[in-house]
Amino acid sequence: MNATPYPHLLSPLQVGHLTLKNRTLMGSMHVGLEEQVGPLTNLGAYFRRRAEGGVGLIVTGGFAPNAEGWVKPLAGRLSNRWEAYKHRAVTDPVHEADGRILLQILHAGRYGYHPLCVSASDIKSPISMFRPRALSDAGVERTIRDFATCAQMAKVAGYDGVEIMGSEGYLIHQFVAARTNHRTDRWGGTFEQRIRFPLAIVRAVREAAGSDFVILYRLSLLDLVENGSTWDEVVHLAKELEKAGVSMINTGIGWHEARVPTIATSVPRAAFTWVTAKLRPHVSVPLVTSNRINEPVTAERVLAEGHADMVSMARPFLADPDWVNKSATGREDEIDTCIGCNQACLDHVFENKHASCLVNPYACHEAEMVLTPAATPKKVAVVGAGPAGLAASTTLAERGHHVTLFEASDEVGGQFNLAKRIPGKEEFHETLRYFRRKLEVTGVDVKLNTRATADTLAGFDHVLLATGVHARRVRFPGSERANVLMYADVIRDPSQVGKRVAVIGAGGIGFDVAELLVHSGGQETFESFAKTWGIDTTAESRGGLVEPVDAPPARDVVICQRTRGRVGARLGKTTGWIHRASVQKAGVGFLDDVAYDRVDDAGLHVRVSGQPRVLDVDTIVVCAGQEPNRDLEESLKAAGLAVTRIGGADEASELDAKRAINQATRVALAL
Repeated sequence: MNATPYPHLLSPLQVGHLTLKNRTLMGSMHVGLEEQVGPLTNLGAYFRRRAEGGVGLIVTGGFAPNAEGWVKPLAGRLSNRWEAYKHRAVTDPVHEADGRILLQILHAGRYGYHPLCVSASDIKSPISMFRPRALSDAGVERTIRDFATCAQMAKVAGYDGVEIMGSEGYLIHQFVAARTNHRTDRWGGTFEQRIRFPLAIVRAVREAAGSDFVILYRLSLLDLVENGSTWDEVVHLAKELEKAGVSMINTGIGWHEARVPTIATSVPRAAFTWVTAKLRPHVSVPLVTSNRINEPVTAERVLAEGHADMVSMARPFLADPDWVNKSATGREDEIDTCIGCNQACLDHVFENKHASCLVNPYACHEAEMVLTPAATPKKVAVVGAGPAGLAASTTLAERGHHVTLFEASDEVGGQFNLAKRIPGKEEFHETLRYFRRKLEVTGVDVKLNTRATADTLAGFDHVLLATGVHARRVRFPGSERANVLMYADVIRDPSQVGKRVAVIGAGGIGFDVAELLVHSGGQETFESFAKTWGIDTTAESRGGLVEPVDAPPARDVVICQRTRGRVGARLGKTTGWIHRASVQKAGVGFLDDVAYDRVDDAGLHVRVSGQPRVLDVDTIVVCAGQEPNRDLEESLKAAGLAVTRIGGADEASELDAKRAINQATRVALAL
């Protein structure tokens, strides 16, 4: 065997009766394909692709053991042989690709978004409009049997085992934590009685499924909510789970209602592996660690330092199904790295759409988006090397077209080169690294510092116009003054900005600019991250929380929004609250229903809900949206060239790399 820089990551692991070929686990993530009518063929194609890419063990998105456990009405469920039959379209393709796969059994409890939801007690969740019904004693017993039946049907369906979701604030966790379990019967009260429910489930599953079946238990090691578990309670439950028959324990971090980021791009890499390491001396079954591990060098370090026996990565395998194979063959620079943005994965799921991936639009669309050789290779020009231009040119070249990419500046990346400068968005460096390498691998002819014209594009069969956007300017008296700056100029050089700042515009760019301007400089460490968000780095406090400590901001900033209502309401579904909380911790003020009158020596004159007000600021930064840059289009069409707009040149309502890359890829597949 050739030497590898990842000897721990690529070594086999014995888990129960299974020998896994490496230490990578594709963690559970609901993607919306679980609800397909009939055989789950699309889900099977999705997982098969990951198995082909070398993943050691796959865990599906959550399937409920009964209707009460649905995450939403008619969500995925496994409770009988007919439903088990549907899953053969998942397990057979994975096994044909030499993969191993577990079904996650997830009972949503009070997180269920439907009127049938139940919990340990009738305490409403802050993230669902439905108040749960407290399970009766008979209801608890029935639920335990339903978990066992679900596991039994998973075995019939061909799964290698199950993951029992006992973390993140779902039903089992609701029984474990005093926060949500106010029962006075045998399933509540003392910690010993509150953990009877998970232990009874594990024993019932083991009895129903037999010894030749993996039971992975997702255990919360850090609740990050008030009145969560103590560390001693976590250790005690882990030991009891091992006695009850689990094969392996997976790390859960935080409840879904926790006000601490755990998976967003602003979270430092491998930020929580230390807590898995803290549990390791107390149990003998293999432990899986998780959260924000997206590079092989990080995964190898975590394993080499003894933090865990296996690493769980969900979104990184969404971004690049060949992550393992590329790592094993020395092609790490070709990995399409997950940037933790959540824009096309979790945000889509919470909007009842199928998940995908900002950097990999093929994800969850494997059955419909197929890369095939071009029937007739064409000579294609792509103008603009932003996200859309990069995606289109490399996809076209993969299909066999002869592609020339024209870029007026001295580097590829477009708006990515702004995004990478924002604190907490440094992962965009990885996306740029990936595309630069892919341009080389696919043989795209890249012409930097070259402004395309109708003359230079003569002779091409087709032109894709990926020229991006112009920032929209605001017009009011004084808007031409030197202290009124455009966002791109500020992101490139924040030193020109004064100490008191008004940001015009409360979209994603406005919040990014505010984050940049209040930041004191330097990369976020886990220590500074933990202080800001109040994470106990010893895990000894109940729930793992301590009082947060806010760092002094570099500037005083206020974000102004023209519309009435919550500032930043259109930010991402799963990360918007993080952006709002982050800048608020730095003292950023919010103003809505703002009209702009003028700028003079006194500052920015505005009307807030009709009332005049002067903002005493040194600098005004304009983040008021964008307009498509189509300056070249008319001359190209006049020259008789076939032109297709993609990315911001086509639509610029809000800068959206997800939409740009997806559209560009689909256009390139169809050309």
